[in-house]
Amino acid sequence: MIRIQEILDKVSANNKNANLELIRHAYIYAATAHAGQTRLSGEPYLSHPLAVASTLAEMGFDEPTVAAGLLHDTVEDTKATIEEIDENFGEDVADIVDGVTKISMIPFENKEEAQAENIRKMILAMSHDMRVLMVKLADRLHNMQTLDFQKAHKQRRIAQETMDIYAPLANRLGLNVLKRRLEDLSFKYLRPDIYNQIDHWLDTHQVVEKHIIDKVVDLIRDLLTSNAIEGQVYGRIKHKYSIYKKMQSQSL
Repeated sequence: MIRIQEILDKVSANNKNANLELIRHAYIYAATAHAGQTRLSGEPYLSHPLAVASTLAEMGFDEPTVAAGLLHDTVEDTKATIEEIDENFGEDVADIVDGVTKISMIPFENKEEAQAENIRKMILAMSHDMRVLMVKLADRLHNMQTLDFQKAHKQRRIAQETMDIYAPLANRLGLNVLKRRLEDLSFKYLRPDIYNQIDHWLDTHQVVEKHIIDKVVDLIRDLLTSNAIEGQVYGRIKHKYSIYKKMQSQSL
C-alpha cells in the first residue's frame, strides 16, 4: 500500500511551499472514515484513495486536488457529508469531492456511440472545475488496475464504460499518457485473446523494436544538429490498443 509520506514527497517536489498539512489532515480523515472497510482484493479500502492521490501528486496537481483524491469516496461510501468536508478542508476540496460524487451517480446503461458522447458532454458540463475530472480519471485508473478482483461480467461492463467514456475524456483533456493506460487496461478485459497475443509479441520483440527506435531517434537528432535546427525527438513502441487498431485498419 502506498504510504502518505510518498505522496507528500511528490507534492513537495513540485512545490516547495505546498500546504502539506491539508493533505495530512485529509489522510487522517479518510483513514478514520474508511476504517474497517476493505476492497475485493482484501486490502484496506484506504489503499484506493491513497493510490488516487498518488497519481494526482505524480501529475503535479495542487494540494486541494490531492486532498480531494484522498477524500473522494468519503461522502459516497461513509457517513461523511459534504458539509463536513467543507468545514474541515475548505470550499475548493468540498466542491471537487461533491463533483466526483455526482459523476459516480450517473447511470451508464446505454453504450451506443451517440449516447456515450452525450454522457461525456454531461460530465464536462457538471465539472465546472476541471480538477473534478482529474480526480475521477485517477479514480478510474486505479479501479481498472485492480479490476482482476471483480467478476467477469463486471470486468467487461466497467472496461467498456472506461473505453467509451473515460479514455475519450482523457484524450479531450490532452492527457495522452492517461488515455493510453485506460485504453490498454480496457482492451485487456474486452478482447483478452488478442490482448494476450499482442502482449506476448511485445515481450518477444520489444528489445529489438526499442533498439530500432533508438537508432532512428539518434539519426534524426544528428540531422537536426548538423543543420543547426533546435528540436526534441523521441520515439516509443505503440501501446497495445493502438497496435490492435492499426491491425484492424490494415485488415480492411
